[in-house]
Amino acid sequence: MNTSVWAEVVGQPAAVEVLSAAAEAAATIVAGGTPAPGTMTHAWLFTGPPGSGRSVTAKAFAAALECTATDDRPGCGECSGCHTTMAATHADVRFVAPEGLSISVAEMRALVQAAARRPTGGRWQVVIIEDADRLTEGAANALLKAVEEPPDRTVFLLCAPSDHPEDVSVTIRSRCRIVPLGTPPPSAIADVLRSHDGVSADMAEWAASVCAGHVGRARRLAVDEQVRTRRESVLRIPLAVRRPQDVFTCADQLVAAAEGDATTANEARNEDERAALETAMGAGGTGKGTAAATRGAKGAMKDLEKRQKSRATRTQRDSYDIALVDLAGFYRDVLVTATGSGARLNHPDRAADTRTAAESWTPESTLRRLEAVLACREALETNVKPRIAIDALVTALHHG
Repeated sequence: MNTSVWAEVVGQPAAVEVLSAAAEAAATIVAGGTPAPGTMTHAWLFTGPPGSGRSVTAKAFAAALECTATDDRPGCGECSGCHTTMAATHADVRFVAPEGLSISVAEMRALVQAAARRPTGGRWQVVIIEDADRLTEGAANALLKAVEEPPDRTVFLLCAPSDHPEDVSVTIRSRCRIVPLGTPPPSAIADVLRSHDGVSADMAEWAASVCAGHVGRARRLAVDEQVRTRRESVLRIPLAVRRPQDVFTCADQLVAAAEGDATTANEARNEDERAALETAMGAGGTGKGTAAATRGAKGAMKDLEKRQKSRATRTQRDSYDIALVDLAGFYRDVLVTATGSGARLNHPDRAADTRTAAESWTPESTLRRLEAVLACREALETNVKPRIAIDALVTALHHG
């Protein structure tokens, strides 16, 4: 079994080659040597579509930078540096992921200040910003100052969908080395599900074939029956909207699928956070001072609930987006089937429904339905209430 941290990076051989060379150069710098020019730099930008593994690749690179093995290439996966980084517990590796819809300037300033310290382990201070496209303008400016004048042993790893100015400012992008990631092929996803997650061969092949190249989505489909059930309910909608009264039923199904997915994603984490905070604030204690601690806990609990609510909003939007991407993939499959192009289907397990739709709808009406799905995604991004956007979408799907 491959224990290297690079085994976590699915279907990205070119990126692994570049980052492995950079990690070796970084190890040379730590040892007091001079690496080959252009192999290592202080700021990196990982770009790619959702599910391509941007944050996983950044974490693997961080582990390779902190790797303490001396008889192997950096990123052995067995030393304490690799283990603690991959477990997100390394003292010199900081992870930034927005709890809500954006990363604030206050959060970024505090992070930049902490990143300016010398690494406690003598290797590198690493800052991983998982959703750099969610930086507010103020947060982006705070980060820019740090990237322009970085400390000697600090490395910034940014993750974003693209290097377009709408995702990452031109000034920040110009100071980063860009590592583009592609959509992993189904074979690579199936392999990692079998070898790393212990999924059966048949389930791994199926999940890899219907996840649209999204590794995390494939994992959830492979191990969670509720996620599979919600996907089925979404993909039944295109052929179920036959009468006007079906609009409301199908809209309810779509909302329930998306919100159920979001609830499942956060439920366990919310409970763990609440229990940890209650324990830290002396819940259940009987000693001296517990009454004062309990009073103080109320404010901390309100802050936690506020963060959890913000996270739930973001997760819910992400869940709606997944459902809409599934729908868009279905209508794309209908067009592929109608034109006989032979391209691989996004939902091969729904091929019978796809053929039925291709025989019943004109290509023009299919395209209008696809455009309605894309318009709904845009509406949700501009903060239109989900129920209003979904009702409008399903009505458009009914009319064609």
